[in-house]
Amino acid sequence: MKPRIKTPQVSLRKLVPSALTVAAICLGLTAVKYALDHRPTEAMALLAGAAILDALDGRAARMLNATSKMGAEIDSLADAVNFGVAPAFIVYATLLEHNTSPLAWIVVLLYAVCIVLRLARFNAMLDVEGPAFEKEFFTGMPAPAGAIGAIGPLAAKMQFPGPWWDSHWGQVFICIWLIGVSLLVVSTVPMRKVHTFAIPPNMALPLLALLAILVAASVMYGYIVILVIIVAYVLHIPFAIRTKAWLRAHPEVWDDKPKEQRQARRAIRRAQPRRTDRGQRRSTARLRLRRPGPRR
Repeated sequence: MKPRIKTPQVSLRKLVPSALTVAAICLGLTAVKYALDHRPTEAMALLAGAAILDALDGRAARMLNATSKMGAEIDSLADAVNFGVAPAFIVYATLLEHNTSPLAWIVVLLYAVCIVLRLARFNAMLDVEGPAFEKEFFTGMPAPAGAIGAIGPLAAKMQFPGPWWDSHWGQVFICIWLIGVSLLVVSTVPMRKVHTFAIPPNMALPLLALLAILVAASVMYGYIVILVIIVAYVLHIPFAIRTKAWLRAHPEVWDDKPKEQRQARRAIRRAQPRRTDRGQRRSTARLRLRRPGPRR
């Protein structure tokens, strides 16, 4: 009698991350359906839900020790759908539906393709070894931020409605905006990862209170919150560029914690001569003046 071969069993616990990813895909595609039905508010809400599930599936996989190659591939495909295809269709169905120019569809395709290329580059760079500080930055705008940026004009139209959005210049603005977001997505501009920010312990409670206010505001004034997030993210880019450039020039602090890096940066800044002092010296030398005091 041949021994019975046991079929390997899969624990339901290991399916939780993939289930979250599949649910995110369903929300993203349903957002497209609501956009086609001219219900942009519900479409944006479903897209936000897909983004939340996308943020949770990876953490759930690590917490449950359920990471797998298949799960990583599903997550990458979900990002392409939720942050590339879905926002592209939402923008086209709600903002560019009356635009008869083929340029409108080309711009939408450009955005979706750039999101896919950005995800492919991210996956290819996972195995690339580099300095430790580079793990604190994204290369180019991440896909979720790109999706928020893409629907920014829709949020602005819902908050500030008017015939301008359907005018020639309104359509031009939407196309230029989407092209700009697409270029940021595939660019090499550094963007700071949110989880790398550190705050003093005494700022934890105020930050939680601010988060509660932000959640309440997102329910009552969702369009304004989207626009504020976009503005804040764009404003952080110059600081991210400067911070990465400084870290690249100071390898001695690569292994330090963020707090120690900030202290070293302040110390180096204090040790450098001020620009006003250098300017005064140049002016004094140019006018051949000397400070008062006994001649030597």
